[in-house]
Amino acid sequence: MLSDEADDEGNSSTESVSAPELDPLFDPESVAVVGASPDSFYSGNLVENLLEYGFDGTLYPVNPGRDEVWDRQCYDHISDIPETVDLAVVSVPREHVVDVVKSAGERGVPVALVLTAGFAEADDTGTDLEAQLAATATEAGIQVVGPNCIGVMASEGATLTATCSREPQPGGIGLVSQSGALAFTTFFERAADSDVHFSHIVSTGNEVDLTAADYVAYLAELDDVDVVCTYIEGIDDPERFLRVAENAVRNGTPVLTVKIGSSELAEAATLSHTGSLTGDDDAWTAAFNQAGVERVPDIPDLLARASAHTAYGNPDRDRVCIASTSGGLASLLADMAAERDLSLPDIDGETEQQLLNIEELLTYGGFNNPADIRGYGAHVLPEIADAVLDDDAFDAYVFAIGLPGVDERAETIADDLATIASEADDPVYVLWTGRKESDDPTATPPYARLRESLPVYEDPSRCLDALASTGDFVTAQTRLTNQPSRTDLVADARKNATNVDLPRGQVLTWQESERLLNVYDIPVVETRLATDVQEAVAAAEDIGFPVVLKIDSPALPHRTDVGAVELGIDSAEAVRAAYEDVMDAALAAIDEDDIEGVLVQPVVDDGVEAITGIAPDEVFGSLVSVGPGGVLVEALDESATLVPPFSRADARAAVEETALASLLRNRREGDALSVDAIVDFLIRIGELAAGVDTVAELDLNPVVVTEHGPVAVDALVRTRE
Repeated sequence: MLSDEADDEGNSSTESVSAPELDPLFDPESVAVVGASPDSFYSGNLVENLLEYGFDGTLYPVNPGRDEVWDRQCYDHISDIPETVDLAVVSVPREHVVDVVKSAGERGVPVALVLTAGFAEADDTGTDLEAQLAATATEAGIQVVGPNCIGVMASEGATLTATCSREPQPGGIGLVSQSGALAFTTFFERAADSDVHFSHIVSTGNEVDLTAADYVAYLAELDDVDVVCTYIEGIDDPERFLRVAENAVRNGTPVLTVKIGSSELAEAATLSHTGSLTGDDDAWTAAFNQAGVERVPDIPDLLARASAHTAYGNPDRDRVCIASTSGGLASLLADMAAERDLSLPDIDGETEQQLLNIEELLTYGGFNNPADIRGYGAHVLPEIADAVLDDDAFDAYVFAIGLPGVDERAETIADDLATIASEADDPVYVLWTGRKESDDPTATPPYARLRESLPVYEDPSRCLDALASTGDFVTAQTRLTNQPSRTDLVADARKNATNVDLPRGQVLTWQESERLLNVYDIPVVETRLATDVQEAVAAAEDIGFPVVLKIDSPALPHRTDVGAVELGIDSAEAVRAAYEDVMDAALAAIDEDDIEGVLVQPVVDDGVEAITGIAPDEVFGSLVSVGPGGVLVEALDESATLVPPFSRADARAAVEETALASLLRNRREGDALSVDAIVDFLIRIGELAAGVDTVAELDLNPVVVTEHGPVAVDALVRTRE
């Protein structure tokens, strides 16, 4: 749904994805540390790390209580510094932060890194101070990182954090983390232990000014960043984040994310089936999918996949050759490859014959893929590589070594694998599952030395996840390139939005709902409203038997639950009886004044039932869902979620994700029905969701997909207050 803020932001595609100038933050030539003190954990350790880890710029300590620190003159105020610095680091009591940032901005400092905590995360006073800080940043024209920020790091720039225990090494991963502690004490440390390195790390803090989206936009444009990783807890402006991330993927930079928590539906309880189908976390999963962002379960998975993006180019296709020293491991990898939709072409022809000619393999009959090369194969890895690497049937290779990684034999294996990987034209992945603990703790074991030149995976699932991630990125980039950008979709939704005058804060009558659906060309079944028995009979005879009779009452949104619906009525006499029955059932539950009348509709039963609609969402405003409808809603319990606005490709992917597409193509009775038709229908629902703020919920169940196209036979619409 488009808010006024989203409308304003969508006026310019450049504005919506533009990156701030953050070179002064990550690679400053001069830094002022306000509140600098060797006795302070945060400012003291930050300065120690800055100096120890190779900062060659100028450091200006600012602390009116000291004359000199770190063999440098200490200034009383930032205005006393003889030059305008690139970066001001602020580590002072919270009540002084606003004044310090204001002074820095007035001096022309472009960026302030605010370490101080105790703002909105703390109490009401902190919330007020944070609002003042936000206003000051705007007024003073200074970009603010934080507050409540652990710091930032650039391996080729400055290390500005108190919690970095070792000097960063150059790498290709940019990390944007909404958890400061995790950024440096978990992501950085765990990665360094595995010889995985970052180009940049930023702890975003409370994001009073610069946000996660800003850092993603900046990092994605840097030549030394191969992949952007994010750790997300919550995003105040999800629309901008999605546009920025999508733009990064379109332009060739993968974006991976660990997203914790979940969005909650805006309403405590929803009336529609649609609301119950969109689970707490469905919205974020859908949003990431639409933007081309790969969602990752946890930190080790994130690092494993990111390392693949830094080490290997994008594969042409998903055809993989696996050679394993263990038959059991080979079988496991075959199953895992199938789960990830990786293709395992046969090893045959000249390639198979070359392998059969290697005496050490002791193979009889032929080779499968994965190929069981047994433990003996570890002695002839170069010969195996010569056979398989020249085969154009494969796009990537996995050498799975189920042997110790620390003994003398491992020395030769590691050297061979390093040579194979360096000379191969296609990506070569190494999975080493054997022993990793050396008898000599002072020596670097062979597998660890190999890890210095290419990723070495220890877990089969993470190895294949990493391989699949590179292919998934290519798929996502191709899909995004061939469809309108999210910025354009938002602009189109705003342009096509229709001013529909709807009553607020209530469930609509059928006639009100039908008018709304007609505006967006959403077909509904022919329907007549009868206020007495004679009108009902006349309507049924005009429509043609058999018909359906149902109560029309905003006070009774689930009329089936009280028996206020009669199906398959095939005569005038039956209409009279059914009219009385549905009225009596309704009057047992609601007042007569709440009843608009009785709806008369034809029976539509020659088709496949679907459900689609709109549900409220606290983060994205509205969600659209689609899936099998009617009795299959509960029977199959599956649906797909979309965040409007969405493209036709997104809509088709959502339909294909559920059993609905299969039900349409593979009917037990009758010819296949059009998947394109329900995709078109879903697009119109998305346009309504994006264009009409008033609609809180829309539940179309069922929508019957017939040979003439989909038609909604029931509609529940609730509007916002």
